[in-house]
Amino acid sequence: MKLAVVGATGMVGNVMLEVLKERNFPYDELILVASERSKGKQIDYNGKTYTLHGLQEAVDARPDIAIFSAGGGVSKEWAPKFAANGTTVIDNSSAWRMDKTKKLVVPEINANLLTKEDKIIANPNCSTIQMVLALLPIHRNYGIKRLVISTYQSVTGTGVAAVKQMEDERVGVAAEMVYPHPIDKNCLPHGGDFEDNGYTSEEMKLVNETRKILGDDSIQITATVVRVPVVGGHSEAVNIQTQNDFNISDVKHKLSETPGIIVQDDPLNNVYPMPLTSHNRDEVFVGRIRRDVSVEHGIDMWIVADNLRKGAATNAIQIAEYLISNGLVG
Repeated sequence: MKLAVVGATGMVGNVMLEVLKERNFPYDELILVASERSKGKQIDYNGKTYTLHGLQEAVDARPDIAIFSAGGGVSKEWAPKFAANGTTVIDNSSAWRMDKTKKLVVPEINANLLTKEDKIIANPNCSTIQMVLALLPIHRNYGIKRLVISTYQSVTGTGVAAVKQMEDERVGVAAEMVYPHPIDKNCLPHGGDFEDNGYTSEEMKLVNETRKILGDDSIQITATVVRVPVVGGHSEAVNIQTQNDFNISDVKHKLSETPGIIVQDDPLNNVYPMPLTSHNRDEVFVGRIRRDVSVEHGIDMWIVADNLRKGAATNAIQIAEYLISNGLVG
């Protein structure tokens, strides 16, 4: 098993390497790929020294799987080259997510759709992954009619430069501005680029990716994305209107039985999900689960997960594990 990690020196790439080690991922050869300016440099990882390769070198090495976290431009140009050489690409960018010929996969939900012919597989957006995992048992049992989503997203979702901006502002150092405004002690209702419809690209990802993963274009969805000065993970307040009625205790029970979810729902004892406690965890945490008293068949819940792990690296690696265990690569 020959595995390539493209974008190995980036923020998500570093987490991917951590998760590969933690999960004892079954590779025989690891190819670490970075930008041309980093090509030839050496890094130590898991007791070995690795030389960073360029993209063409990695294509020529014909890895069985290549996990990409190097941006949409790199993925658009290079994922087809890897695929043409027989490699299965799992891409963490937005480049292929809404391509009708590509699968958009959260393993607990729809990995069963994958075949050996799927040579480019899209990893969903971080905020989408954690939300759809919590929505899955509700949609399967009651049907989802409408979603109103408000996210509170970690600066780590923007990248290392955004974390540095926040940390510099926090200690009173002049910061290089990644955001159009200060982020420390502030909240920015601005994730991605604003589109003609008044929504941002991050908000439209929640709309479009959710429908694609759940396989239901009839779900009505509106979203507001907010960037907040935290690093532990993304939080989401999600209001759900179902097609059929439910018992709220049954909803909690079904969520607690869903693989990958931990229910933390004892608010009278101050038990509820927080990014502080989701940090460096692979699970999706769900709490504040309650009936929405303002609408028929309404549910409110609070969903938190580490956006660099389940929201990116871990989900991609789980896809790779599924491919291997089901004989879909090699």
